[in-house]
Amino acid sequence: MSTDSQRIESIVSEKRVKLHFFEPSQRKIWTVVGKSEEHWLDPDAEFCSCLGYYFGRLTGKPTCYHLESVYLAKKENKIETIIFSDEEYADFISGIISDL
Repeated sequence: MSTDSQRIESIVSEKRVKLHFFEPSQRKIWTVVGKSEEHWLDPDAEFCSCLGYYFGRLTGKPTCYHLESVYLAKKENKIETIIFSDEEYADFISGIISDL
């Protein structure tokens, strides 16, 4: 099993794929919690905030292991969903931006 495959299995089995769901708007923000940081993703747009995704795209790699983790977690229904109110959305986005 490759290193990326092991990482993906670990992320999914430990339920480190998070869906932050805002109500009543039904906005969604996906994150993957790593060992030392958290990355936000948009699986529909095939985007991840990690450096591996950025540099991989420059060299023609279509995805990163964080995105692959989201795809697998969705397939296996191993997602932790966290419900927020829409009033918390702006602070949540501000927190994500400040971590970049």
